[in-house]
Amino acid sequence: MKKIKKIIKIAIDSPAAAGAGTQARLISKHYNLFYLDTGKIYRLIGMLKLKNPKKFSYSFIKKKIKKIKIKDFKNKELLSNEVGISASIIAKNEKIRKLVHNFQIQCAYYPSKKYNGSCLDGRDITYKIIPDADFKFFITANVKTRSIRRYKELKKLKKKISYNEVLKSIKKRDKNDYNRKISPLKKTKDSILINTTNLTKRACFLKIKSIIDKKIKA
Repeated sequence: MKKIKKIIKIAIDSPAAAGAGTQARLISKHYNLFYLDTGKIYRLIGMLKLKNPKKFSYSFIKKKIKKIKIKDFKNKELLSNEVGISASIIAKNEKIRKLVHNFQIQCAYYPSKKYNGSCLDGRDITYKIIPDADFKFFITANVKTRSIRRYKELKKLKKKISYNEVLKSIKKRDKNDYNRKISPLKKTKDSILINTTNLTKRACFLKIKSIIDKKIKA
């Protein structure tokens, strides 16, 4: 854990399975930052919709968001393709996005005092949730590399799915994320591009760390 002098906010945007979550967790642990995988919130809501189709409504989600706990994001069911597709559809709902945004902003700007700041990753963090972030990164990789990573994750969970199904799902997610009217995925001009296609997790972390350290020490 690295101690820093001032509270910092780190914003990361990325397409699905680019490795942003892994890097955000490593960065958060190293600098003692509160970490929130914002995509997991939509996946959690997507799972709730799949499990409670008759109860699902704006008021139902509003109540559930107030009761969200960090441990809820560790549910392995959130990684399924079905939940991912459901999450992508829900992310288009403007009313639900506002609820989620309020939750994200609270986490970003008011983390517990035991942390040195916050680190959030998602699809619209750099320009919608933390536009004044101290560090902004856009983490990506080519679609085949991302599909292989997600496929391996799912196989570890013993999910019965083919690589081609995962590839199709990732492409569909990309299309939805980049083209939705509300908070689409995009790289802002002030975001630093990190392409993880040919980088190991360690190499990627060290690259991001060097960028952060350079500014902190300046």
